[in-house]
Amino acid sequence: MISRRDFLQATVAASAVYGASGVGNWSRLAAQQVLTQDDLLGFDTYGNITLIHVTDIHGQMKPIWFREPEINLGVGAATGLPPHVTGADFLKMFNLTPGTPEAYALTYQDFSALAKTYGRMGGLDRVATILNHIRADRPDALLLDGGDTWHGSYTCFKTDAQDMVNVMNALKPDAMTSHWEFTLGIDRVNEIVESLDFPFLGANIFDAEWDEPAYEPYKMFERGGAKIAVIGQAFPYMPIANPKWMFPGLSFGVREERMAEVVQEVRDAGADLVVLLSHNGFDVDRKMAGQVDGIDVILTGHTHDALSEPVMVGKTMLIASGSNGKFVTRLDLDVQNGQLMGFRHKLIPVFADVIEADKDVAALIDAERAPYEAELSEVLGHTDSLLYRRGNFNGTWDDLICNALIDEREADIAMSPGFRWGPSLIPGDAITREDLFNATSMTYPNAYRSEMTGETIQIILEDVADNLFNPDPYYQQGGDMVRVGGMGYHIDISKPQGSRITNMTLLKTGESIDPSKTYVVSGWASVNEGTEGPPIWDVVESYIKRQGTITIDPNKSVKVTGA
Repeated sequence: MISRRDFLQATVAASAVYGASGVGNWSRLAAQQVLTQDDLLGFDTYGNITLIHVTDIHGQMKPIWFREPEINLGVGAATGLPPHVTGADFLKMFNLTPGTPEAYALTYQDFSALAKTYGRMGGLDRVATILNHIRADRPDALLLDGGDTWHGSYTCFKTDAQDMVNVMNALKPDAMTSHWEFTLGIDRVNEIVESLDFPFLGANIFDAEWDEPAYEPYKMFERGGAKIAVIGQAFPYMPIANPKWMFPGLSFGVREERMAEVVQEVRDAGADLVVLLSHNGFDVDRKMAGQVDGIDVILTGHTHDALSEPVMVGKTMLIASGSNGKFVTRLDLDVQNGQLMGFRHKLIPVFADVIEADKDVAALIDAERAPYEAELSEVLGHTDSLLYRRGNFNGTWDDLICNALIDEREADIAMSPGFRWGPSLIPGDAITREDLFNATSMTYPNAYRSEMTGETIQIILEDVADNLFNPDPYYQQGGDMVRVGGMGYHIDISKPQGSRITNMTLLKTGESIDPSKTYVVSGWASVNEGTEGPPIWDVVESYIKRQGTITIDPNKSVKVTGA
């Protein structure tokens, strides 16, 4: 039996590394057991190399609520596989008990009730404590940041991400890769990159004019008597999913052939262990692991998945470490003579009420926030409903945003992007300006108001659905379905592009959407340059203040089949 000290720890012996499914090895824990910091940080040191992984922090320096998705559908070869397993099915697959700390951390079930029991999660001062503990045990551990770090909060927006740069510098990463970082604009990104004490990696980022690498593709480290190559893979679909005018002159892409070349290059240079620090998204990384030989570990990001155990694809291990600072992964490896002989893994949940804050990092965070404290803490209203974003089709934060767009912008239909970032609020919480910005903060926030035909609306929905449900992972961009207010529809995810969306209905009249008729549509986060309209946070703030208390009715406007 796995001891209490091994809470959330999985070990695979040398003989099992290349055949392990990574499923079902977590211990069962009794509900309501008292957690201690020793429980969370306890680890049986193993091998000669330690990797630490954090990803998708999205500017969250303080502890937050974050509800995991209720629906996370997989298609094609990924159907029914992690991370496309949620709720009770997740608990069963990983041998977890409902109501326990790990059930709260990893699933949506009973989230509001368990939140009151186990408290908020995350906080970079708590992450610092975890890092200090690991480094005391393994001083040469590598800390690797998977990106989506310099984005997603009020202070990050106001400081052009300098707050996150300063705090992350204090944590001393050894390398990072990127995605939303580029929405700061290319000049600001390069300014920050030049100031960093660690490499900003992106083997798949090229100068479009000269067709040559724009950033360092990899970094070689010597640890535990072994040479480790860390290859960076930035989000491949930047010019599609985000405004390409913000980073002119750069090209991205999955670039599978390029990855194979870089892996061979580092192997030829003597790498004993090849680590891919990736922002591809889990299913893209799963496909790449099966297509590109020679990668030992993929530290995956972008899709915000938190998995308690590694997933093996052939000889490649995929590690998913969640988002918003909720988790830190420790991965110990035994590497001998260029071979990975075994590993020990632990997904460490950052329970903010259990893990003591590092005083120096806590003071730094408070100093970064101090000039904005009055604005951050201003109460705009309250919520009687659980506000969350994650889920393939609906999220109550986006229901709130869509309601605001319809009312404030006098629209028939509202659209909110299927972003996966943004913490949650539980019933009874105040909604502060900080909370609002946690769900809306970005550099292209304008809320547009335009006229669209029913045919155009359907085309938009079909395009986004294909990004999510194309059976080939290389055509998936890793977000969720665009959220729609004022309109219902039926989606069959098993159908090909152009045939998934049917039965579109205008909710206020019950009439079918007419392809030739024009409707007033309001949305935000358009990738088009020069989009006019107020920033989305002004729209939603006005709506919240008028409502006083927010109540979100269950959203049953989307009917899903084919799953």
